[in-house]
Amino acid sequence: MMEEFDYQAAVKELEEIASKAEDPSSGLSDIDRYIGRSKELIAGCRAYLRTARDKASKLDD
Repeated sequence: MMEEFDYQAAVKELEEIASKAEDPSSGLSDIDRYIGRSKELIAGCRAYLRTARDKASKLDD
């Protein structure tokens, strides 16, 4: 069974990643890793929001 996407946790993690990326002590390899994880989280958020929008649209029908 697939685990349900936790939108709020994803947004929180994105905020944490942004803080880490802005830290001058972050190396290029760290930033590369942050970018990869951010892409995954953003894709999950978009899918979650699309699903929520579709469900809301069906309620209007």
